Amino acid sequence: MKPRLSVITLCVDDLERSLRFYRDGLCLQTEGIVGREFEHGAVAFFDLQPGLKLAIWPRASLAHDSGLAPDAPSATECSLGHNVSSCAEVDAVMEQARRAGAAIVKPAQDTFWGGYAGYFQDPDGHLWEVVWNPRLLPDA
Repeated sequence: MKPRLSVITLCVDDLERSLRFYRDGLCLQTEGIVGREFEHGAVAFFDLQPGLKLAIWPRASLAHDSGLAPDAPSATECSLGHNVSSCAEVDAVMEQARRAGAAIVKPAQDTFWGGYAGYFQDPDGHLWEVVWNPRLLPDA
């Protein structure tokens, strides 16, 4: 397989609530909810970086589309890492997430490996790590 990750889909319980969190709270760019004319089609896409989008889609829609029964969500299944350029930027993003309604799981702090990071959960419990890693600085 040649990896070409282009969309990360997070399943949500309340599409409108999640749209407000990501669009209004975290200021991610989106055209809003599209596909409402299709049963199980309503979805919102957010631009993350060139070639990569975040999608939020109702949990019931993914279950329907995949043919799998919905399971209870678990915050420890995976995390999304948001790498930033400084410790101050970690603090700023964590505060922005808190103001948007995120639950701060682990306040930003020095890490055992020499970085600085904190964790928050979005309204559906998805875990995000905001991290400054001196060895993996993002492009400006």
